[in-house]
Amino acid sequence: MYADPAVDECFYSLAWSYYDGCIPVVAVAGKNAIIRLIYPTNPGYSSDELSYTGHGHAINHLTFNHTKPHILLSASKDHDMRLWNIRTHTCLAILGGVEGHTDEVLYAEFSLDGNRIVSCAMDHYLKLWNLDKPKMKAAIENSSKHSHKSKVSFPVHRDHFPVFSTRDIHNNYIDCVLDFGKFIISKSCENEVVIWKPGPSGVQPKSSIKNCVTVVTRLPVKNADIWFLRISLDRMKKNMALGNLIGKIYLWDLDVDDHRKIRPSILQHPACTTAVRQTSFSPDSKTLIACCDDGTVWRWDLIQSAKADP
Repeated sequence: MYADPAVDECFYSLAWSYYDGCIPVVAVAGKNAIIRLIYPTNPGYSSDELSYTGHGHAINHLTFNHTKPHILLSASKDHDMRLWNIRTHTCLAILGGVEGHTDEVLYAEFSLDGNRIVSCAMDHYLKLWNLDKPKMKAAIENSSKHSHKSKVSFPVHRDHFPVFSTRDIHNNYIDCVLDFGKFIISKSCENEVVIWKPGPSGVQPKSSIKNCVTVVTRLPVKNADIWFLRISLDRMKKNMALGNLIGKIYLWDLDVDDHRKIRPSILQHPACTTAVRQTSFSPDSKTLIACCDDGTVWRWDLIQSAKADP
């Protein structure tokens, strides 16, 4: 069991990864804007060495890079995001500023290849950030060579400019967004999940193309009009889940040719009646875990039905 040194701390986010490919590590953060790294199999690590500060306000979300498990992303109420290298305990980049978010960042996620970040905030904006830019790539690479015991601070890279930005998808604050290959999946408190892609659907004047969007489909969800009901995808990006206010879980099969024809299955149990805040798939996609407002954790074993041959 882990107890934070600050008695007034309230954790808002937790993320798992592996240190050097084999040692499990948990990152947690919240109200006090301090990131704590916890090594469940090696609790004797120095607590000072494993605490990161830098954000000016609460941290709303943490996530690790899928292809570089030592790179951690934090999204904060201070309007910025930060990239951290947990091998060298270095803050390597700050994303925000000139064309960044203008209100607290509620969620951010890496693409499956680890080369971009999609973020959302209370300013109603969705933004894409490219990690393949030369200066950003150099910062990530050089951060692994830096010693956290060095008297010279690491030159933090500042990226003020996302490669794409829009507020044309939702009319309210956006609390969850996921990268889905050439598509983006996002939700607000509007009883729907939206699948969309950057760029126009047809031929348009070049001047209007940069921040155009194409909405592929809007998936209705009943009783999902509050903050922090989070979408989850399985590892292969074929299944998506979202819980609602009254304990039901919407489950969509995304492995279809036409996303406009997606229809949900509903998971429900008579004893599950409070808001389902978070769901998570097992690596083989056969099990779904759901966490509810009443402190209960539910396990659903998913039975995959065979698809008919075309």
